[in-house]
Amino acid sequence: MNEKEVFEKVKAVILQELDLDESKVTMDARLKEDFGADSIDGVQIIMALEDEFGIKLEDESLEEIKTVGDIVKFVKAVL
Repeated sequence: MNEKEVFEKVKAVILQELDLDESKVTMDARLKEDFGADSIDGVQIIMALEDEFGIKLEDESLEEIKTVGDIVKFVKAVL
């Protein structure tokens, strides 16, 4: 799966979990600052990503995730 395909799936999950305008979900968008996501939103997004991709994301690594691009890179690395 290439980066664009991963991004589209990540974007779909984020749009499903957060009430956002689709145009705001870009690789550079920051989860907290741009989307107003709190820790509960983060957990919900991570759980949905794990289901979508059939992967397990380690909790320690999640602290490093700040942007949509970070999520895409992280997911791509564990696929």
